[in-house]
Amino acid sequence: MLSIRPRRTRPPGPLARRASVLALAAVTALVVTADPAPARADAVRNAQMWVLNAVDAPAAWPVTRGQGVTVAVIDSGVNPDVSDLTGSVITGPDLTGVGTPESNPNWGMHGTWMASLIAGHGHGGGGSGIMGVAPLARVLSIRVITNSGDPGYARYERQPQARHQRELATAIKYAISHGADVISMSLGDGAPSLPVRLALQEALNRNIVVLASSGNSGNAPGARAQGHAPLSFPADYPGVLSVAAVGQSGAPAGFSSDNLSVQVAAPGVQVPAQGQGGGYWLVSGTSPACALAAGVAALIRSADPALPPDLVREAITTTTSNRPPGGYDDEVGFGTVDAAAALSAAAHLSAQRLAGPGSPRTGLRRTSLVAPPGISSVSHFGGGLAAVPPAPVRPRGLRQLAVFCVLAAICLAMIVIAASRLVQMRRPLPAADDQPPGLGPAWAAPPPDGGPPDGNAPDGNHLPASPRFPWSATPPGRHVLPHDEPGPPEPGE
Repeated sequence: MLSIRPRRTRPPGPLARRASVLALAAVTALVVTADPAPARADAVRNAQMWVLNAVDAPAAWPVTRGQGVTVAVIDSGVNPDVSDLTGSVITGPDLTGVGTPESNPNWGMHGTWMASLIAGHGHGGGGSGIMGVAPLARVLSIRVITNSGDPGYARYERQPQARHQRELATAIKYAISHGADVISMSLGDGAPSLPVRLALQEALNRNIVVLASSGNSGNAPGARAQGHAPLSFPADYPGVLSVAAVGQSGAPAGFSSDNLSVQVAAPGVQVPAQGQGGGYWLVSGTSPACALAAGVAALIRSADPALPPDLVREAITTTTSNRPPGGYDDEVGFGTVDAAAALSAAAHLSAQRLAGPGSPRTGLRRTSLVAPPGISSVSHFGGGLAAVPPAPVRPRGLRQLAVFCVLAAICLAMIVIAASRLVQMRRPLPAADDQPPGLGPAWAAPPPDGGPPDGNAPDGNHLPASPRFPWSATPPGRHVLPHDEPGPPEPGE
């Protein structure tokens, strides 16, 4: 699993009461808590409405509320008995190895916050308490981290990082084998892991949408010196939707990590959530932002269970609100997630890939080829076939083929001619009686033992056993010395 080191921090704004919170390994889940005492339910819902409106969740609920979808919350555990999550939580394994019982008040605080933001359905008829973005979705809780107040926290901290990485990979595989449609990870670390990367690839291959917090290192001294925050994993793995945090005004949160892994943003400053003991808290960080975006992904997956993860990400990233100048920056990515617009874009993408008549759960049809309102087909879908440029090379006809054949024949003929010339130049020289007269022999000294001259040399001339040339044109009766040196006169001259 990732090396997830909770630490204490202070909230970004004034609160009635301060409490310790969970932050994950200097990367994600910078979460602060407010007064844990239960608040009046109607006050909780009123305090939460700005969050739901910021992601446009109420406008998406007439289409779907996340029914039929399972969201795996890989976190510190989720209390299934809190009022706003009753009946919505499936409890998976505890992989931390510390043995803290669920009855401990510090067990699963962070995970319960995240689950309430994803699938909280309120209580008292649904009109009170926390309402998640996908209130009819199910939560699969898999515990891989501990809160700072957990009795086993010190033991957890002493575990090797390699073990944490293996635990996270195991959690992802468990989510895959137990029917998760979406995986939400409000956690992270600065180091990548091959086991985790392989597990995530398997999840994507199994049509599971994966989201993670971008990190909480935006205001760290090192980040300011470098001009951007360090990367966080699993947020920076390919195929993972990385989520940053914004405040109520839509501006980037100061703690939110700014780097090129960021794809979208969601509310992450003083977001109301329900905690382990059933009380309501204000939490801040990229953790709640990730959970809210996971709720949007759950709505899309509910409307179209077959839509591939890359198209789910496209539907979310291309329909954001509060888009930054130029369309993208490394603080908020493409902007704040918009649930209603993302659902509409997902329906259009489904129609384009001819995915079938519609979802049996919601009746959402996938036959319209009209772009969602406010979305340009040119900017959103590339302009269609009309925007495809012509091929850089036109198809070749018979005329061009004939020209190429002639050129090839000419080249082949030139090669044959050149080869024949080379063969002629390397042929052996003709025999001696075929040579023209007047050329002298190559001379050799007498044998070193003073023996008789070579009997094959004409007129007693001394020739080498292996002459430099295979022929001699010395006139008979005349002794020719090497280097044309004049010899003694012959008798009678």
